[in-house]
Amino acid sequence: MLHNNSQTPEIVVALDIGTTKVCAVAGRKNEHGKIEILGVGRVDSEGVMRGVVTNIDKMVKAIGDAVKAAERSIQSPIKVVHVGIAGQHIKSLQHRGILTRDDSHTEIAQEDIDRLINDMFKLVLPPGDQILHVIPQEYTVDNEQGITDPIGMSGIRLEANFHIITGQISASNNIHRCVQKCGLKVSSMTLEPIASAMAVLSDQEKEAGVALVDIGGGTTDITIFQEGIIRHTAVIPFGGNVVTNDIREGCTVMKGQAEKLKLKFGAAVAQEVFDNRIITIPGLKGRDPKEISEKNLARIIQARIEEILDYVYWEIRRSGYERKLIGGIVLTGGGALLNHIDKLTELHTGMSTRIGLPVEHLAHGYNERICSPIFSTAIGLLIKGIDDYENNRIPMEEVTEEIPVEEAEMATAQEQDDDKEKWYDSIFRKTKEWFAEEPDAEF
Repeated sequence: MLHNNSQTPEIVVALDIGTTKVCAVAGRKNEHGKIEILGVGRVDSEGVMRGVVTNIDKMVKAIGDAVKAAERSIQSPIKVVHVGIAGQHIKSLQHRGILTRDDSHTEIAQEDIDRLINDMFKLVLPPGDQILHVIPQEYTVDNEQGITDPIGMSGIRLEANFHIITGQISASNNIHRCVQKCGLKVSSMTLEPIASAMAVLSDQEKEAGVALVDIGGGTTDITIFQEGIIRHTAVIPFGGNVVTNDIREGCTVMKGQAEKLKLKFGAAVAQEVFDNRIITIPGLKGRDPKEISEKNLARIIQARIEEILDYVYWEIRRSGYERKLIGGIVLTGGGALLNHIDKLTELHTGMSTRIGLPVEHLAHGYNERICSPIFSTAIGLLIKGIDDYENNRIPMEEVTEEIPVEEAEMATAQEQDDDKEKWYDSIFRKTKEWFAEEPDAEF
């Protein structure tokens, strides 16, 4: 989050660890309240599958390269980063909390709300899961329902509905470990679709009701807002990579060639391809080149995108806000760059759709390459980091980063169990020896 350097203390650094790319963005807020982008480092991602780190060494190298590129831009070392987390292990649930206050005459303060939120972190979860975010929905004060901000009111019984987002402890630990091995500290960890929403959605859209669909390389993340509050989150384990794989198999080409076909000639609606050009791909080792029609390529892409949109629409219906989203759907992420994907989304879901660019909060004069849905998550993490810095928030994750990497690697669960077993064995051995001693002659 905070770029901890005496020369530029206000600079914040965000780190987006994705399936296809690792992106480090450094920036700060100017005097007009807008975000100035000072440095960007982007490298291809290796060692991540569907948003989850699967190879520590490859990911450490990618993070190091991205951070060094950002450091060259700002000409200063980066020590602290604000990181995103995603993946198909992310789950959400609804829970209701109740707080009985001592005095009905005193006003409800932020401390009361914090106590209510902190109680949610005590929920019993499946083994290996942890709570990432606790998001209040509506409050109830002494049976008075539908209150969005109870601070200043009086009452004995304070209740609230919460949207709780959970994830696997091992997934966040692996991210912490990768960042620490690069000599960096994790300031805090934010769910990536929440960060993307901060970058591309306006306050009016959040109030009216909108579904943000972030189509990444490994996953598609959904965040639903209504009345300015996050109402539903979900992660679909399909993204742009499955489209590339379909092209690779359908056109019998190499994976790299399939990715280039998707980016340069791909379209999400086959009917919009009028020229139907023939694309020629060089053959392997002197073999004849392959010829693929642009329309057939679009048919392959459209079939897979429609399947992803089926999952998206099912999640929107499951949330219960299908008919309350005046703002419709906003598409972002690398998958949103496909030609005509907004038109296909409108046809498939019946909801108005636009492409979300992360320029809502940026100051004028930003680089053109930043004006891309690819950078939505990174810029959202930057906005979240600046907000945390300004409000002096100390995230819970900072407690874990004080453990040296060497100790974290050595103290595996198995070794801890072995230590316990040795301790118990020593106790039993001493007890057995004590009972086996010869009785004293005086007795």
